[in-house]
Amino acid sequence: MSLFCNSIETLYPKPYLPHKPHFFSLSDTKLRNLSFAGFPHLRIKSCLKSASSSEIDMVRNKEGVFAPKEKKVVVLWDLDNKPPRGPPYEAATELRRVAEKLGRVVEISAYANRHAFIHLPHWVVEERRSRRSVDFAERKGEVIPSEPYICGVCGRKCRTNLDLKKHFKQLHERERQKKVNRMRSLKGKKRQKFKERYVSGNEKYNEAARRLLTPKVGYGLEAELRRAGVYVKTVEDKPQAADWAVKRQIQHSMTRGIDWLVLVSDDKDFSDMLRKAREADLGTVVVSDRDGVLGRQADLWVPWMGVENGEIGEKDLVPEKRRRFDDEDELFSLAYDEDKREESDGFGRFSVSAFSEDEWVEDEGDFALSDSDDDSEDELGF
Repeated sequence: MSLFCNSIETLYPKPYLPHKPHFFSLSDTKLRNLSFAGFPHLRIKSCLKSASSSEIDMVRNKEGVFAPKEKKVVVLWDLDNKPPRGPPYEAATELRRVAEKLGRVVEISAYANRHAFIHLPHWVVEERRSRRSVDFAERKGEVIPSEPYICGVCGRKCRTNLDLKKHFKQLHERERQKKVNRMRSLKGKKRQKFKERYVSGNEKYNEAARRLLTPKVGYGLEAELRRAGVYVKTVEDKPQAADWAVKRQIQHSMTRGIDWLVLVSDDKDFSDMLRKAREADLGTVVVSDRDGVLGRQADLWVPWMGVENGEIGEKDLVPEKRRRFDDEDELFSLAYDEDKREESDGFGRFSVSAFSEDEWVEDEGDFALSDSDDDSEDELGF
């Protein structure tokens, strides 16, 4: 029997997996193309010559090749404290663009009470006043536009902006209302298909309505943020209601395996929550007007004006303590633990480290997005 076992071991030798770390050099190119079929998770800790170290989580993709794990980012926006100073859609788009430089944005949420959505900022009042004065001047013939106004739906040319509004309301808005009434009479899949084709999918009408129609309440803050992919939550009309909602979401993010938290606020009441988030090894970024008490509690502070103007680049999002020195040679060590095994395939896990301590990473659960879809009909028209 022993002779038979020896012959089997000769044909199928066991892999050499020492319990103590074995040092070897590994370039970035070889590391990027690593492929171990039985080990779905790797953690790499690089040891640089300058005695500074950084950790890289490696996961296996669909092709079976190990690649750096994608960071998860959550953006929380306190609208009561930090409303946009310009068009909401552009501000939300720039905020998402900045957050995507840190990793994959899994959620971007904004919290405010109803007063934030019915309030008219100074720049909105001035913009409407200026547009009204130009319309009156065009009607009187004092101002002659250089080019005619063109309808975005049918392409009709109008002499003044008021004529274009009149044409849009009498023709396109009336046709839109007929389609909405038709959709309300349907049920089930027929209603959903009709809505996608004739109501929500009519981008020409939606774009023209945003330019020509004035919202009855507010200036369309909620609709514009939702259009930019932001989950908007209206909290109760109580003091600090939005702050408590943001704090609950921060605690939720700390337990869901999030890597970066972007907080848009100037409220110093979030200082304790940011300190707890940093203690939980969660990267924190504060977007505010000034680098005050809240900014000092975070890993990184970013000016809100720079975010809205699109002036923030990747170099502005890398703190000194998190910078990586890719030009220097790196050493890696390979360790294997036979006690911890994956349930899916029965193999153990690799831990690639520059040191000899046994460090293991718990599997991170999938982050659940906030449920924001309520099939309300407020978004059907303006």
